Amino acid sequence: MGSYSYKLYQGTEKRRSNLTYTREELEEMTTFHLRNICYKEKLVVGMIYKLDRNGLIETILRYLGAKEHLLINDFKDGGFQRLEQTLKNYLRTPLSDQHKIQVPAKLTLYKGLKMDRRDQYRVEAGSGIGVSNVLVINEKMELCGILTLRQDVEKPGSFVLMTSGQLEMKETNNQQYSLLFFRKEDSDYLYKAYYQDRALPPTNLRYYQIPVEELEIRTLESTKAVLAIDFGTSNTTAGAYLDDDYVLLPNEQDIIMGRIRPNAINYISFPQVMEKEEEWIELLPTVIAVINCEDQENIQYSYGFEALKAMKKNGFSSHATVFHGIKRWVNDYLKEEEIMDSHGNTAKVARKDLLRSYLKYIIGTAEHQLKCRFNHLHISSPVKLKSQFLDMFQAILPEYTIETEQALDEGMAVLYNTIANTIEKNQFLDEEEYHALVIDCGGGTTDLSSCRFQIRDNRISYKLDIHTTYENGETNFGGNNITYRIFQYLKISFAHYYSKNGRILDIDQLIEIPGADIFRHVDEFGVNSVYERLEQQYHQVEGILPTKFKLFENRSREEYQRVRHNFYFLWELADSMKKEFFRKTGVVRNRFHSEEGNLHENDLLVTAVDRWFLSIIDNEQFNDVYDYPDMVFNIQEMNHLIKADIYEIVRMFLDDFFQEGRLQHYSIIKLTGQSCRIDVFREALKEFVPGRTIEFRQKSEEQGKVPELKLACLRGAIRYISDRKLGKVEASITNDAPITPYSVSAYTHTQVEKVLISSLKRMSVVRGSISRPVTVKEVEFFLRGNEGDIRRKLIYWNDSKSYTPVLFEEIKETFGDKIPQDETDTIGNGEVKFFVFADENNWGFHLLPIAREHEQLYWAKKHYFAFENELSELDFFNGMK
Repeated sequence: MGSYSYKLYQGTEKRRSNLTYTREELEEMTTFHLRNICYKEKLVVGMIYKLDRNGLIETILRYLGAKEHLLINDFKDGGFQRLEQTLKNYLRTPLSDQHKIQVPAKLTLYKGLKMDRRDQYRVEAGSGIGVSNVLVINEKMELCGILTLRQDVEKPGSFVLMTSGQLEMKETNNQQYSLLFFRKEDSDYLYKAYYQDRALPPTNLRYYQIPVEELEIRTLESTKAVLAIDFGTSNTTAGAYLDDDYVLLPNEQDIIMGRIRPNAINYISFPQVMEKEEEWIELLPTVIAVINCEDQENIQYSYGFEALKAMKKNGFSSHATVFHGIKRWVNDYLKEEEIMDSHGNTAKVARKDLLRSYLKYIIGTAEHQLKCRFNHLHISSPVKLKSQFLDMFQAILPEYTIETEQALDEGMAVLYNTIANTIEKNQFLDEEEYHALVIDCGGGTTDLSSCRFQIRDNRISYKLDIHTTYENGETNFGGNNITYRIFQYLKISFAHYYSKNGRILDIDQLIEIPGADIFRHVDEFGVNSVYERLEQQYHQVEGILPTKFKLFENRSREEYQRVRHNFYFLWELADSMKKEFFRKTGVVRNRFHSEEGNLHENDLLVTAVDRWFLSIIDNEQFNDVYDYPDMVFNIQEMNHLIKADIYEIVRMFLDDFFQEGRLQHYSIIKLTGQSCRIDVFREALKEFVPGRTIEFRQKSEEQGKVPELKLACLRGAIRYISDRKLGKVEASITNDAPITPYSVSAYTHTQVEKVLISSLKRMSVVRGSISRPVTVKEVEFFLRGNEGDIRRKLIYWNDSKSYTPVLFEEIKETFGDKIPQDETDTIGNGEVKFFVFADENNWGFHLLPIAREHEQLYWAKKHYFAFENELSELDFFNGMK
């Protein structure tokens, strides 16, 4: 197996994990998940005795129960005033050993802004102080703010000051501030005083009063800086270029500590909470989970890593709704979704509100980290749907100024990053015309766009003349497809291993074509022929290792949860393998393991897999499998597995360019998106173009967790905004009409199919029409892919009462040459002609009905059909995979 392998750990665990559980978390889990915790954590009582569900919960709480901390986080009307009164009445006994508590010399608090571990306001405390509420007071003992003291995950025994940003913060004339610390029982009393409307029994509050050398309470300043967001199908990134004067009063501590960098790009990072540590990385999974929807006016969500962690911790068994791939909603963002929280509460919420909530979280995190209020946003979008995305962003974020006129699409942003590098290094010829192709393979879609540009140094700035065109795309292929292939392979391999006494299935038994022949095989027989046996096996093992949880909705709750767990467990496993195999980190072997141990194979990267287990069907009964399979997966197998898929997408994009000899005109072929970092992409591209022309910059040792290719789009957008603002460049960007990969047709009354929009034509020139009697109620149109397959049937509902009189001069003024006069002149009385045409600003086509009655022309309102209902028609999380 040698040097490029991925091994699942098998063996004896060294020690118990440090996971703890609350009663609420355990009550969400099914009985088999509770038994699994007992097995993993070596709770013998739960394993030996046949305890019922309540017995299992009590056993886990006895040994692994998390302490309940009553912390003031959420705003409660009147709570601040009740807490003030409580301090006046009962704050009586100062404690004498306050010297044991060490607080920062300077604190800067912002009204309405959260404070978390990233702010690094650390507190050293004695044994009497733990996780608790902390109050800010002035010299007159007036309440000025409410904070919480949390454990510092990076330094055991230390604490950090935090606040949610939802609580009141009051600046007073007297600014001699102190912090009040309390023991647990007194802190709990303050919690109840804040949240309970009824009076509490009198008490004697004991406290430590620690003066703060310098404490400021500020209002967050607005900035003219633009926050750029790269809104992705799988992951989202954000950042901004900050000038020296981006605010009048910057946060000096953050600048000194390097958390804010003036005159530089600042990327927004998000907390990825692991079981034993917290790390901050520059991307956020595009995932939303419902926390609480009991109050439909105040629905609570979690986002990104926090949402994924919550799913994982309860064994993927929660009823709470989780949304993946919300970017796909662009053409139907007004639709409502039914949601549920873990307690069974349900609500209906519009997609636009979910999208707004996610983007507001991104913006709020950026404002917290950069200590400023953003009013201007630049949000990148796919080139083919730029107009629709910008309309959606403006609709869901009306209080912000969204960049529209100078907004860059994703491909153009990536290309500008390359152009900016070329200018910086002075590696261009003045007024030379360059041609570039940009292949963007993201989490859910792949797009191809072309560009020709000139750079001219006109003494006071660089003049850029850029013409960009969308060439092609595949809405159903992206990084998730690669994860799904690995998911299929794991499912088949595990099913064989567990059902056939440890038998290991080789990749060559599923894909029999030698790796060297796969490209030629795809050319001759198509990509589906490569995966025919794998797909066969995949459907067969559903009876052994089921993952299609949608089909179990009419079965028992436990069976449904088992299958749902199988899917999400294998998906997470597959995604981890994909990331590790295709990272350029120098790590050549990998294994899964539940705990860190004394490993002898020092070339293995250990990936923690908490609560390893699958549910296998044997004799029509579910069996729990806890043992790690003794299996090795190597990178050659992974490459063999995905090679045909990647070659097919490259061939679909570049074959016509190659056959027509157009590829030789492109001096740059730019790969972007996380999936393009896979070497197989480059190998496939070499079938069409010399490797030296491909811009595939990938460091052998990447710094950080986020690949350079993922940040290229965001960096390009930020650099473009900054360069234009500083007058470094003057850019003229022209978006030429894209080519449509779809055709639109309809049948005449004699059942002859008439093509109205032809595939692979410029959208600015495609149009057609078909006639019907004016009394027609519905008209069918067929959308076909460039292979001729029917993608969708579209129905236009005709309402004869909606027509109004019109002159041809009005039609021409509105639609120009899209509606030729000779075609309206031939409309007879009692006839309606449906004109179908596309345009370069929308990824779809318009339908305009024009009729004639009694020699008078009539028209109805123009109707728009999107080529794709959603950005991707594939949903990997719908329970049918």
